[in-house]
Amino acid sequence: MNTNTFRFAAYFGAFYLTLGAFLPYFPVWLEGRGISAEWIGWIGAAGYAGRFIISPIAARWSDKAPLQRQPIWALALIAVIAFAMHLPTSSPWPLLILALFASACFFGQIPLADAFAMRESRAGKIPFGPVRAFGSAVFVLANFSAGALLDLSGSESVMVFVVTGAVFVVISAFTLPKGEPPAPDTDRKIDWVQFGRLVRGPLGWALLASACIQGAHGFYYYFSAIAWVEQGHSQFTVGALWATGVMIEIAFLWWSGKGLLGRLTPAQLFAVGAIGSILRWGLTSLGPPLPVLFGLQLFHALTYAATYIGFLRFAVESMPDRHTATVQAINSALSGGVIMALAAAVSGYFYAWVGIGGFAIMIIPSAIGLVAAIALQRVSALPHHKEID
Repeated sequence: MNTNTFRFAAYFGAFYLTLGAFLPYFPVWLEGRGISAEWIGWIGAAGYAGRFIISPIAARWSDKAPLQRQPIWALALIAVIAFAMHLPTSSPWPLLILALFASACFFGQIPLADAFAMRESRAGKIPFGPVRAFGSAVFVLANFSAGALLDLSGSESVMVFVVTGAVFVVISAFTLPKGEPPAPDTDRKIDWVQFGRLVRGPLGWALLASACIQGAHGFYYYFSAIAWVEQGHSQFTVGALWATGVMIEIAFLWWSGKGLLGRLTPAQLFAVGAIGSILRWGLTSLGPPLPVLFGLQLFHALTYAATYIGFLRFAVESMPDRHTATVQAINSALSGGVIMALAAAVSGYFYAWVGIGGFAIMIIPSAIGLVAAIALQRVSALPHHKEID
């Protein structure tokens, strides 16, 4: 392992160590601070909205930064400060504002780091796959360890874990290679008239399918840990449930280009993801016994991974080259920002109303995603990008 590979592995390891505690257990910490379910939903929505706001700003900053590690390190520093400011705070409004800044700057790092690592990989300096796989492995480890820590020390340990992890993110970001800014590409200007025609065709259905199926994870991301503990499961068990979903996701992504999975069209992948989502959230809302719950976590391969691969495959196969990056950014903003924020906000009210039964509300965006997938399958395929003028 060369020095650069070690530096990127350390960064991704630190990032996903922090994420593996923050994503499932931050709502548990909020509940421990006496925050109501409705407010937990709104605080979650603010975090997702923050990602939507920071993404284009960070991307533009990265394009112009003299050193590629500079914006990553700066965002990491702001994030750790915002996370640390959570510790003395117990009021909903300040926590909402802090969550917006913390999530925006924390999650805003990863597209920049991914792009930086990918460029280094293409230059033959690091192997991208193993470096990112290391991050995923640490995420799973964090699910288990943070859950065990909660069982031993209570909910207050969550933010201590997160802040400590975020400090390591800052340190590792500062040790990344300096990196040169990407060369400007003057031949990839966006034709917005043409882009509008694409949105009114198959692209619009693909965006709708992806955003709705991914957005249907909103209740899971913000209330699964709370709901499952309420059912009597330990925090360690919650971590094991989350880890199961991540591990099957990794396996699906590994095999996604092979055999039958490699032959599925984007619309078919969306349909598989939507059907899996309807089944997963509908059955989870019934509060099944633990063995069944572990089985339902295997559906994460469909609800997340199949949908992710479906849109990626659509963008690569069906979009003109000069629109691919823009389409990916729009999809990320919709599925990981706008729709997820709405889902998180709504989920708070449904959890307060029906508890674990609130998972069922996620059937609605899942069903919309299925309709969009069917529509995408029915519409005429886009012509090859060379045929579009």
